[in-house]
Amino acid sequence: MTQPNSPEHSANVIVDQTRHVLRKELLTRRRQTPAEVRQQWDQLLMSGVLAWCRQHQPRSVGVYWPIHAEPDLRACYSPMTQMGIQLALPWVVEKNMPLRFLAWQEGDVMARDDYGIPLPAQREHLIVPDVLLIPCVGFSEGGYRLGYGGGYYDRTLALHLRCHAVGIAYQFALTEFNRGLHDRRLHEILTEQAHFKFV
Repeated sequence: MTQPNSPEHSANVIVDQTRHVLRKELLTRRRQTPAEVRQQWDQLLMSGVLAWCRQHQPRSVGVYWPIHAEPDLRACYSPMTQMGIQLALPWVVEKNMPLRFLAWQEGDVMARDDYGIPLPAQREHLIVPDVLLIPCVGFSEGGYRLGYGGGYYDRTLALHLRCHAVGIAYQFALTEFNRGLHDRRLHEILTEQAHFKFV
């Protein structure tokens, strides 16, 4: 843990400020991209995700419900279930803690969490997915993800080292930034144009 007024603390503050500005710029660009363009990109991304699933045949995958104009993969969740893959949605149980994942399939009764994001109404069927599909605000050539700043996925990956982390992003989100102290490298990143492998 860095001490206030130490060189390490000052460097972390600068990194956080720079990432905050970059995050705002990327989110603005994502929201301003016409919906029909994003839908075309989403179709390409979903084709890539389904091809990846057919190749690797994971038993379970942590998916996500899109917010803030994130890549929308929901139309491929049913085909993933038909492949025999158990899906799960992330649950923010407590601030500054790892995510938990609730088993889910289309048709399940849903309720909104504290952030207004749909989640399964049941809170008992918890699993640790083999694979996590993780939405990225930005990502670097080194395989690091720029998220919303809460650190939930980084804490989750630090806890569940066997989870295979696949970032989901639009190609324009490829950028450069200094990694934070607790950033976890993703194993792969899929965009509408490319497939990056890091580990």
